[in-house]
Amino acid sequence: MVYKFRVILDAEEDIFRDIAILEDDTLEDLHNAIFNAFGFDGMEVASFYTCDETWNQEDEIALFDTGDVPGEQKTMSDYQLSDILDKDNTKIIYVYDFINMWTFLVELAAIEDQISGVPYPETLFSHGEMPDEATEKNFEADMHDDIYGEFEDDLDEDDLDMFEGDDSFEDFGFEENWN
Repeated sequence: MVYKFRVILDAEEDIFRDIAILEDDTLEDLHNAIFNAFGFDGMEVASFYTCDETWNQEDEIALFDTGDVPGEQKTMSDYQLSDILDKDNTKIIYVYDFINMWTFLVELAAIEDQISGVPYPETLFSHGEMPDEATEKNFEADMHDDIYGEFEDDLDEDDLDMFEGDDSFEDFGFEENWN
């Protein structure tokens, strides 16, 4: 079977590539197809991230084993596309070049029969020009109106008056060591 992906650059403009690749190819093969389709040189580190239906990032699948114990961490070459993606799990995030953070939303659009004589992977369609620089990312956690949440202790500046004038602590003489 052939997996057909739409790979969308996370940017304001519509920039995407449609890529066909065999289901038993690896995530590393998809990585190669993506950087080639978008005109990168392939010299930078990249990772895929599993995600939920609303593109919330989950587990990282790196290009190289970066774990403390060699061989313990699975990499892109360890996963066939069909291990990660199917008709129920269609989305994955791809990040290329961790300095510039080129981020792509990769969605499985179709699963079709393989056509004999067609070389895979193949870029089927290309839309939009790549910008010179990646879109700046803001990595912020969702903040609630009450930033202290359950840790609010209801103390304010007036409550700290109870510590004024209390000389019962031992002076360790740290001031003299800072000269």
